[in-house]
Amino acid sequence: MSNEQSTVVWVHGDCLNPEGPALQLHPDAPAIWVWDDALLDQWQISLKRIVFIYECLLELPVVIRRGDVAAEVVAFAEEHGAQTIATTESPGPRFRAICKDIGRSARVQTLPVEPLINYDGHLDLKRFSRYWRVAERYAFDPTKPQAVQERFGFGGNE
Repeated sequence: MSNEQSTVVWVHGDCLNPEGPALQLHPDAPAIWVWDDALLDQWQISLKRIVFIYECLLELPVVIRRGDVAAEVVAFAEEHGAQTIATTESPGPRFRAICKDIGRSARVQTLPVEPLINYDGHLDLKRFSRYWRVAERYAFDPTKPQAVQERFGFGGNE
């Protein structure tokens, strides 16, 4: 069995990028997304946001499931004979707990992601608009290097 076959990729809400580290490192590995019922209920995620996430998922090579994230990811890994679950780091409050649960059954490979901004203060991750009010000052600051603006194809000398 090759290394790709012994690894599956867990895509979560902070790595909906087809060029994210886990998908790039394991391009042929099966990948999964799990709608987190508990999080959807707790955070009262709007239908508009759910549709946006679903549209993002349609552009990714993922199997979509619903339920307890750790249980679904572990079951997916077992179905594919995988001992390792690769994913991308997340500052999300539930991420560490889910990784700990998954880690009871499989090895979790957590890959770093280049942050959009360098910021050490509190960021409200529950609503994008609240996050963006803080982040945009750093992403578009004309005194900082334009790496962020150039990375996303805007800003600079057009």
